Amino acid sequence: MALTVVELMSKMPMAFLPEKAPGLVAIIQFKFSGAEAGDWFATIRDGKCSVEQGVSPSPKMTLSADSADYVKIFTGELDGMQAFMAGKLKLAGDLSLAMKLMTMFKI
Repeated sequence: MALTVVELMSKMPMAFLPEKAPGLVAIIQFKFSGAEAGDWFATIRDGKCSVEQGVSPSPKMTLSADSADYVKIFTGELDGMQAFMAGKLKLAGDLSLAMKLMTMFKI
């Protein structure tokens, strides 16, 4: 059975690799469209990651994608860079953070 956005977002804190993000303080906003439309944000601070549903007033980066495409990116079925180039994944804010994002979590 395929992962859902809710399952994926709830697993993010356990999948976080603090050694890959030393000293990082960031809020990442996720805006999903499609079957599982909704807003989520991840806060990375003090070597920990927490995830909440909703909109952060001050994200460092915003990632927008169809919920099904995001699940495919996170599970490795769809290459994140290819999705970005094809317009399936949109980023705003600190783009260097986007590059680090996939290395900061074990998949």
